[in-house]
Amino acid sequence: MAKKSDSLFKRMIKGLIVGASMLIPGASGGTMAIILGIYDDLIHAVSTLRKNVKSNVLLLGPFTVAVVAGIVLFSGPMLSAVTMWNKPMMFLFMGAIIGSIPPLYKKVAVSKIKPVNMVVASFGMVIGITTMFLPEGILKVGVGFNLINFLIIAFAGIIIAVALVLPGISASYILLMMGIYDMTLNALREIDLLFLTPLAVGILSGTFLTAGILEKAMKKHPQFTYMLIIGFMLGSLFEVFPGLPGSDEIVFCVLTFAAGISAILWIGGYNNADK
Repeated sequence: MAKKSDSLFKRMIKGLIVGASMLIPGASGGTMAIILGIYDDLIHAVSTLRKNVKSNVLLLGPFTVAVVAGIVLFSGPMLSAVTMWNKPMMFLFMGAIIGSIPPLYKKVAVSKIKPVNMVVASFGMVIGITTMFLPEGILKVGVGFNLINFLIIAFAGIIIAVALVLPGISASYILLMMGIYDMTLNALREIDLLFLTPLAVGILSGTFLTAGILEKAMKKHPQFTYMLIIGFMLGSLFEVFPGLPGSDEIVFCVLTFAAGISAILWIGGYNNADK
């Protein structure tokens, strides 16, 4: 469980890590938020923002600034690392995802999983895998600023928000699928407000809507919801998997895979110790 007592420094560091993770197609910012133990509090703060504005803004504000900073600061180094050492880096991410599933499973908080919820997890995994086969370039954004472009980009923002809120679904992969991944990175780099403004409007609208629905589902049907999320995360492994490593990479891939699992187990233990 996340801790609202986290210091400002801790929130900023966690936000930087989540922001960096969102840059990788196949990696999920929501999954990283779960790994860092901040997901539940973020969802609650977004869905109850108007009920306790001051407290929720104090939680969300620094975190959001840090996420944006992480995206801007690490976009170059992270993408360069993935380009130069693609398979070892992807095995690192796979290890991180696998390492985060046991702590999430504990949130189900029952000794026996209902068969229907095993089906739900399988369904979530299928959805995660299916996103790999969606055609790229679904959205066509024209040149210049007009109402049609504004609506298209805002709609893209809503879809991205769903990917941001649901663990196991990669926002970067959704951007690729919609054909605006490079366009978004360029807009962030050049601070293109004509593109970023409608995108932000869509993301904010979609986040508030999705977070509210998800929190209610977590409270009323926790086993169903968490098993669905676990399914999404299992499905994301297929997106991240880069193929079998060659003989010259296998040692590095094994090491990075182990490092990913170890890092997440350490972070999970660290968060539990702070409770």
